[in-house]
This record gives sequence, C-alpha cells and structure tokens, in this order.
Amino acid sequence: MAEQRAQLPSLPRDLVAAVEHAAATWPDRPAWTFEAADGSTTRLTFAAVAERTAAYAGALRERGVGPGDRVAVLLGNEPGFPLVWLALARIGAAIVPMNVRYRSTDAQHLLDDAGVRLAVTTLEHRTVLDGLERSPEVVLVEELRPAAAYEQGPVDPAAVVNVQYTSGTTGRPKGCLLTHEYWTTLGGSMLHEFPRITADDVLLTAQPVHYVDPQWNVVAALLAGAHLVVLDGFHPSTFWQRVRAHEVTYFYCLASMPVLLHKMPPDPADRDHRVRAVQCSAIPPSLHAALEERWGVGWYEAFGMTETGADIRVTETDHDELVGTGSLGLPAGHREARVVDGELWLRGPGMMTGYLGHPSPFRDGWFPTGDLARIDEAGRVTLQGRLKDMIRRSGENVAAHEVEEVLAAHPAVRLAAVVGVPDELRGEEVMAYVVAPGLPADQAPAVLGAWCAERLAAFKVPSRWALREELPLTASHRVAKAQLR
Repeated sequence: MAEQRAQLPSLPRDLVAAVEHAAATWPDRPAWTFEAADGSTTRLTFAAVAERTAAYAGALRERGVGPGDRVAVLLGNEPGFPLVWLALARIGAAIVPMNVRYRSTDAQHLLDDAGVRLAVTTLEHRTVLDGLERSPEVVLVEELRPAAAYEQGPVDPAAVVNVQYTSGTTGRPKGCLLTHEYWTTLGGSMLHEFPRITADDVLLTAQPVHYVDPQWNVVAALLAGAHLVVLDGFHPSTFWQRVRAHEVTYFYCLASMPVLLHKMPPDPADRDHRVRAVQCSAIPPSLHAALEERWGVGWYEAFGMTETGADIRVTETDHDELVGTGSLGLPAGHREARVVDGELWLRGPGMMTGYLGHPSPFRDGWFPTGDLARIDEAGRVTLQGRLKDMIRRSGENVAAHEVEEVLAAHPAVRLAAVVGVPDELRGEEVMAYVVAPGLPADQAPAVLGAWCAERLAAFKVPSRWALREELPLTASHRVAKAQLR
C-alpha cells in the first residue's frame, strides 16, 4: 500500500467560494478564453465570471430551479457551460452534463436516469431534446436573463454538484455523484503537488466541456488564478499552433491524443513554445521519449477516473527514471492505493459518493477500479489492463492494452482497439480494429500480424482484423469498445 502523505494546505472547499475568492484576488486578470471554430474568441475576467455566475443563478431560480434539482446542460465548448455549472452550484442544484453528440436513445437514457427537471441548451442542439418522447422543460442559454443576481446561503462542501456520466467505454454510462469537495480536492492537488499550477500559468484544454477534464481545469484555474484557454475541440494539425498563440504553459491530454499529435508532420516551430509540463494519461511507452525529444518538454503520466478524481501521477522527482516504462508513479498526497487479487483499489477524500440509482461500489472505503495493476517496492503503480478488457484465448489471458500498444507503435497505425470475440474452439479470439490510412486493406492483416508476432507471444497476436477509416470514440478520446463489441 502506498504511504499516505500530508493533507493539502487550506483552500476554498466549495465552488462558490472558489469563484468569489478568485474574483476578490484577481478581479481584472483573464480567467477564461474560449476559442470558437471560426477563430473568434470570448474572454472573461475573474470578476466577470463571478458576476455572470451570480446572474445565471438568479435566472435559473426564476425558472424554478432549487436546491437538490438536477439540470441537464447540452452545450458545446462555450462560456455558458461553466457559467451555468457554477450557477447551479451556487443554488445547491446539480448539473447533468450532456454530450453534444448524443442522439435520441443516448439523451433519453441520461435524462430519464438522472431525473432531470430542466435542460439548458442552444438552438443548435435543441432539436435533439425536442424530438424526445419524454423531454424536460427546455431553456436556451441566451434566454437566461435575471432580474437580479442570486445571493446564496451557506454552502455544504458535501453537496452534490454534478451527476457526471461515465464515458461508457465498456458498458452503459452511469451517473457519478460528484460533490464540491470532489472538485476542490482534485483542483487543489494541482496547485500543491505537481504540476504546481500558479497564477503565472496559462492552461489549455481541447476536450468537450461536458467531460471531467475541462471541468477540473476550470476549478484548478479558479483556485490558482491561472488563465484557462478552451479550444472548440481537439484538432491535431493545429493544436500546437494554438498552444503557441495563447502562450500556454501547461496542458493535459490522454488516450489517442499523443499518438495523433506525433503523427503530424514535424514543424520547425515544434520547440517554439512556453509549455513547462504536459500531463497525459496512457502515454504510449514506445513514443514517450520521442514526444519529449520532439517538443522539448517533459510528458508526465497521470491516472484518474471520473469516479475518483486525481489519483496517481509521475512528478519531476521520478520522471527521468520512468520515461517509457508505462509507470503511473506514486499516489497523490490525498490518495492511497493497493492491489487486491490483481485489481487496483483506491481510497481517500475527494471521490464520488456513489453511482446514481446503483448500489455503492465502495468496500470499507476502498473503490475497486476495475484496472489490473501492480505496485513496486517504492509504491509506484503500473497498470496491466482492464478486468473487462482481458481476453481468454485457449486458457491464456491476453491483455487488450498490451496488444494495442504494440499496434500503435507501427508507423502506419493511427488508432487501434483490441477486443475478444466468441470462438467455438478457443472460447475467445483476439480481434483488432485498426485505422491505418497508409496501409492497403488487403495487406494489413499480414503486415500487422507479422509486426505483432515479432513482439508478442503467439497466443496474443490477433487472428481477426477489421480495417476502418475511423473508430467510435468517447468524450475522453478512448475507443468506445462497447460499440465495437
């Protein structure tokens, strides 16, 4: 078990206090810059964030939203999303973030499961809600014009502010109940532990705002007084251009992002930036050193879940030793980790309180992650696959992620996902879905099969192949394997 270290220094324990503290401390400094698809930008100071949050809260109260209510928000990467989220927190209500790619079945499940009473959206996305069999009251974000700002009473840090649905990588999404404390613990750990965000930093996020990562970026920036840049989406061909243009000093990415960035043609300006650290989940070990060499900055592995927040990270202390190893590093100061029957379990403050409508997954305070892992003598954690991603082939266990890492290292492969498929003889067979634009479809199985055979035991080599132009992705840029299966 990793040794639990000292608790974080005192910071605002709720989102309302975080907004007010930022507005009082850095009123005229830029808080958020949102960059739209057409290149236009919207910038808000910390004072403006506080003012508009209070105004949105007043408008929502006039619509009848009260403490304990759940409000769906279907918005793209625009200021309205975090403003409505923080306004709901001010009221004592909870946001139910919705993926803008949802269609009728996805949207209906989420709205029904969460018991939503109101939905906030735009004209662009309203048609999805209007076409549902059971739709809540719908209000357009531009219609939220209050008569007066809302003055809230005492805020309970344990109150739920998000019903945050999981990405649904391997199954149907479940609603995680996230509190003020969840967010301030996660955001606070970014200040007082690596990467030690300060008011001098410029953060950037390119993921959809309904996902957890842009949201913890919002909280960390509020707590630190840092400037947060939100792009309209992740575009590998222009990503580093935007990093340079906004003088970004820190960003987080995950899953397919580093692979897609590395596949872009080298640019003479690759090292012309102010980034001091990149945190990334699931850095491909075979690409780790190459990523650092190309952009001249350290890439630091980090692990977290919607359910648990920020859990494990590599820091400047052990970075050099761990490049290319796949190690996640040590648990954060507020987190404990242990392995039970091969599975990673986590414990500590700042986790979800449970899944909406489901039995508690916690066992004596520990959360079983569903990830297979090992912990070395120094307490550092290394993942070894997902319990649900183990393929049982002729009595042998095959970890899908191990095969995926080998495939991703092939120069022609842009994206790969491996799943088990039923087989009468062997129980399961290993099937690979691959995006490899430069590889002829009739040659791919032989070429990639030989590549894998040189690097893996024979029983791990895929026997079935599917070449695709693209693979379905979750909001976290992971492959939606439930759809492949």
